Amino acid sequence: MPEKAPTPSQEVYQRLFKNPPAVVGIVLIVLALLLMLMGYAIMPSQVPYANEQIKEISKQPIGFSVQVIKERVNRKFQTSSFFSTMLWGQESPYRVHAVDKYRIDETKLDLHLQIFETGSAKVLSLVDVVLPLHVGKSDKLKTEQGDSYKIDGNTITYIDLDEKLHTIGKAELIKKFRTENVEQRYYVLGTDTFGRDMLSRLLFGIRISLTVGFVSVFISILVGVTVGALAGFFGGRTDAFILWFMTVVWSIPGIMLVIAISLALGRGVIVAFIAIGLTSWVEIARMVRGQIMSLKEKPFVEAARALGMRNRYIILYHILPNIFGPLIVLMTSNFANAILTEAGLSFLGLSVQPPMTSWGAMVSEGFKHITSEGGFNLVLLPSMCIGLMVLAFNLLGNGLRDAYDPRTT
Repeated sequence: MPEKAPTPSQEVYQRLFKNPPAVVGIVLIVLALLLMLMGYAIMPSQVPYANEQIKEISKQPIGFSVQVIKERVNRKFQTSSFFSTMLWGQESPYRVHAVDKYRIDETKLDLHLQIFETGSAKVLSLVDVVLPLHVGKSDKLKTEQGDSYKIDGNTITYIDLDEKLHTIGKAELIKKFRTENVEQRYYVLGTDTFGRDMLSRLLFGIRISLTVGFVSVFISILVGVTVGALAGFFGGRTDAFILWFMTVVWSIPGIMLVIAISLALGRGVIVAFIAIGLTSWVEIARMVRGQIMSLKEKPFVEAARALGMRNRYIILYHILPNIFGPLIVLMTSNFANAILTEAGLSFLGLSVQPPMTSWGAMVSEGFKHITSEGGFNLVLLPSMCIGLMVLAFNLLGNGLRDAYDPRTT
């Protein structure tokens, strides 16, 4: 039996996966998508926006580790499910102190902290550090130490956040402290200027970069294909007007137009997404217009017209599927441009706003401290992430171009 010939789509896939640079781009993009989907589940810091600040350990190098004391915050926290945490993070019930060493005064239950590298000392109540105590007035317990707890010999009686009385022994309290409130933390990529985990911030930045790519490309495809299809299919005055409008928009520098839209609509990541999408449609519209002008006189289009099919049906189901190849190649290029543009906007402070972060915002923060010790990594690491992501989409775009048109190889 003769072997079945591969379909055109199968030939495209075969040529694509035989292109090593394109495969590298695909691997990088798939890895970034997986990291984006896993989100906070794989971040060392699961605090929303990875914004847990420990200012005592700012600008620490790659591979840094430190001992921390976690002080309980006296308010209720709702425990999130795994999927909720993965998507939105989990607010921490602790206030964190980085320490060189600590000492417990078992008679008074005072916790003496030697703060990391500053030489300063801090004294905290061990009861306040470990137990979730009621805040405010309560008639259930009144002592000289306050309304929330009292120490009677080796027994501590305290009121929890739900205003219920509990007792705990000193030895049990100290054991609980050493088990739950003392932690050795490792910062694989160091910390930023506010003592936040760099690896977590970089992983969060993947979300912003890929989301801006998806949203802006979707907007640009929606606008560009619609405008280009109208111009190419109907021609005449419609084509002349749309071509004039595209020429006007094309003549304005893209980054200037994005900045103008961002300033007009207000700062914020959503506005940045819309602004980038509304400034990257012209190239798509020009390509779609040219492709449709070359296809609309083909016999299959004439046959569809003869059968009485509507123009909208002809465009959507007969013409657009035939320009999918060039369109997807242009989409990958626009994706890379969107990532770069968003990084530039964040660097200027026109995109994401604190406490949210993106790679461009991280470069901006690091640039202010680039001459100080540890400041170079704050610029280098997010810059490398931007470069790798843009390179991945460019490699994929080049591979798709060669796969859809083997004559270019």
